[in-house]
Amino acid sequence: MQTIKVYDKKFTKSISSAKIQEAVTKVADKINEELKDEDVIFLGILNGAFMFASDLLKQIEFDCHITFLKVASYQGTTSSGKVKRLIGINESIENKTVVVVEDIVDSGITMDYIIKQLKGYEPKNIKIATLLFKPEAFKKDFEIDYIALTIPNDFIVGYGLDYEGYGRNLQDIYTYEG
Repeated sequence: MQTIKVYDKKFTKSISSAKIQEAVTKVADKINEELKDEDVIFLGILNGAFMFASDLLKQIEFDCHITFLKVASYQGTTSSGKVKRLIGINESIENKTVVVVEDIVDSGITMDYIIKQLKGYEPKNIKIATLLFKPEAFKKDFEIDYIALTIPNDFIVGYGLDYEGYGRNLQDIYTYEG
């Protein structure tokens, strides 16, 4: 296992870029099959989902829109439990199928907040696509439609996920050693 230092903490490689790409392709294939006849807008959640959104959308085979929303709930290596909406939606999502593209769903607090906000814009449907899901940490009751990878309740960096702003550029995913 490869160990790296990100900022002031050590992390060990846990998911290779090849495994990530394979999982992204499976999600794209499922979305292509299920939503090909819908009017779809993909809503990428910044900053973390930028890599997942980029790789996923390169494989979407139907016409669609994409926009981004920026929210924050992490401080250091733990969720703050509070969500701040920083950058809003500029496009109309009324009567459209919205696919929220997220890097990770752990407690579900951030996604629950996003879903509640989106419902006020009267979309036809809201779907959730996440690169990573932590079932042990999940505290909400909404459905996650597209899960690329399920992982333990560990703190991770890489492929868009960060620690104190560092590590987003890594192509593999690394787990905090503790």
